[in-house]
Amino acid sequence: MKVIGLTEFGAASVLRPLDVPERHAGPGEVRVRVRAAAVNPVDAIIRAGGFAGNDRAVTEPVVPGTDVAGTIDEVGTDQPDGFDLAIGDAVSGFVVPDGSHGGYSEQIVLPALSVTRMPANGSYAEGAAFLSNALTAEITLEHLALDPGQTLAVTGATGAVGGYLVELAAQRGITVIADARAEESDRVRALGATVVLDREDDFVAGVLAATDGVGADALADPAILTDRVIGAVRDGGQVAFYLPTDIDPGRGIRVFGSYVMRSNLRHDAIERLARAVERGDLTATVAGTLPAEQAATAHDRLEHGGFRGRLVLEF
Repeated sequence: MKVIGLTEFGAASVLRPLDVPERHAGPGEVRVRVRAAAVNPVDAIIRAGGFAGNDRAVTEPVVPGTDVAGTIDEVGTDQPDGFDLAIGDAVSGFVVPDGSHGGYSEQIVLPALSVTRMPANGSYAEGAAFLSNALTAEITLEHLALDPGQTLAVTGATGAVGGYLVELAAQRGITVIADARAEESDRVRALGATVVLDREDDFVAGVLAATDGVGADALADPAILTDRVIGAVRDGGQVAFYLPTDIDPGRGIRVFGSYVMRSNLRHDAIERLARAVERGDLTATVAGTLPAEQAATAHDRLEHGGFRGRLVLEF
């Protein structure tokens, strides 16, 4: 089975085609013939060896990739209640990468709970472009549990996670204050933000001005600005961080450390998000597609930025 992976951590150039043993679906699992795999920032962290424990020698191929779309080609026994997928069905799936088990693969075996019917109105590339980022935003909002009318400040609102935070929060009736470059403010407002701050201005000052000096009820920080934006949160509020941090905001502010990999079996949320994309309530934006063999080029483009949506590898 062909995968795109690495045998040593490093720059984008370490990614190359490799062969690994074929796997089969076990109890409660399905195997997906992958047609598309999104390229996410977490993939670059995996590739570079940025996670704890990755300072040791690579003993088997490491394959990145958390988002896939394709067709089911094998169904295991003992499927969960309500399972209604069959061989040949087009699906979107969420992968927790582990060694050579990653989304940049011709085939991937996944828990059936991590898979849902692909949005019927899109391509395989679009089916791979949304799930892990939208699920990150959904789990964040579930944890923050803001009521309609409360205020959420969002950094990096033009990024994938930030955009889904804006969309999903606005649909819950939450007042969203987000940042964007001037030329992208209309786009963020169209996602549902009530107030769009100029990214070149002081974020904290902007949020305080928009909340009569009190601060937002919660802050979601996918831009990883951490202690530079804590001042935007009111006393007793909440903040969601997306990378490990030792920061203690004080002032009674509660911290949620988001880690979407723990939610790979949240089939209810996975299904809900896919159907939202199907209805047009959530966007699945593809920045471009490349053959899987050009994964190194995709990672180079990812690190240079300058595009919106997800690059997608096609198999």
